[in-house]
Amino acid sequence: MSVDPGGQVKGPLSGLLVADFSRILAGPYATMLLADLGADVVKVESPGGDDTRSWQPPVRDGISTYYLAVNRNKRSVALDLKDPSDLAAAQELARRADVLVENFRPGGLARFGLDYETVAAGNPELIYASISGFGSGPGGAELPGYDLIVQAISGLMSLTGAPDGEPFRAGISVFDVMAGLHATIGVLSALNLRHETGRGQHVEVNLLSSALSGLVNQSSAYVAGGVVPLRMGNSHPSLFPYEPLPCADGDLIITAGNNGQFRKLVEVLGVPELADDPRFDRNEKRTEHRDELRPLLVARLMTRTKLEWFRDIIAAGVPCGPINTVDGGVAFAEDIGLDPVVTVGEIPTVRNPITFSDSAASYRLPPPSLDEHGAELRKWLME
Repeated sequence: MSVDPGGQVKGPLSGLLVADFSRILAGPYATMLLADLGADVVKVESPGGDDTRSWQPPVRDGISTYYLAVNRNKRSVALDLKDPSDLAAAQELARRADVLVENFRPGGLARFGLDYETVAAGNPELIYASISGFGSGPGGAELPGYDLIVQAISGLMSLTGAPDGEPFRAGISVFDVMAGLHATIGVLSALNLRHETGRGQHVEVNLLSSALSGLVNQSSAYVAGGVVPLRMGNSHPSLFPYEPLPCADGDLIITAGNNGQFRKLVEVLGVPELADDPRFDRNEKRTEHRDELRPLLVARLMTRTKLEWFRDIIAAGVPCGPINTVDGGVAFAEDIGLDPVVTVGEIPTVRNPITFSDSAASYRLPPPSLDEHGAELRKWLME
């Protein structure tokens, strides 16, 4: 395992310089993942700072926890791109970088000479990743790209909520996160090709395309099947049981994804005959007859608490789980040994989710204060 002179385990992206011209969530999430894996990420902020610095409450020591979530392992420099000396520093950073990530409105950096064509002319090995709401084409470039808007336009909100209720947004900015992951995949793929060709390229990701891809079976229902899916609450359109079911003291998620799991479930519940009932002996039949099957399962589940059933159903090999609040989710991860929280400086953050057998994510720098590294970075860029 490779170790740097400071004693840190070298990550798989050690030695890469990433110029991070992004803000809010999708871009900063992507660059934090790259930073966790060893890349040197320089976060370029306007003099006012990343918008999420002011997205509060909640806060920790006066700092927005939203900002803290996606900005560890980075150095911050505040640059006013309308100031000639600051713009020169930004252009020099782009010239030296291996990767540049930005989420300005398409074309927004051209007036500063920081668009892909201009930067690549002086740095042809650069991987330049652009994240937008609706792409750079004439139909989408002018549209503002907020996650909530994309949740609405993509159809996700039409699928979220009670069948007879209002559409709901997801509890997080799910397509910002997804687009950040897609941008990371695109950057790593382009870096791999660069090993062969010696040249970089422009990687483009947009939230709507990420959304339609991420809707997976639901978008496929329409594209391949001609079916427009609708809200089903917590039910699954193609599986049953695959939803919360009530026990004596609350709901338990139970997911019997195949015939074998269903047979094990009904054996634990004490109604093994249901596995051979011609209404329920195959998944497609269980889905068709869910309104008949649900009360039969609930009648048994209501005789015991959710944790009592959880222990026995899991022991039988059927996936299930309680519905936790976020603190319960973190505690559960701790209980099963995932060690989900790492402290960087004095800031608790959620561990990078990837484990490597021969390298490791590292946690070198807490999320920076605005322009925390500005003096050293400006000096370096002038050398």
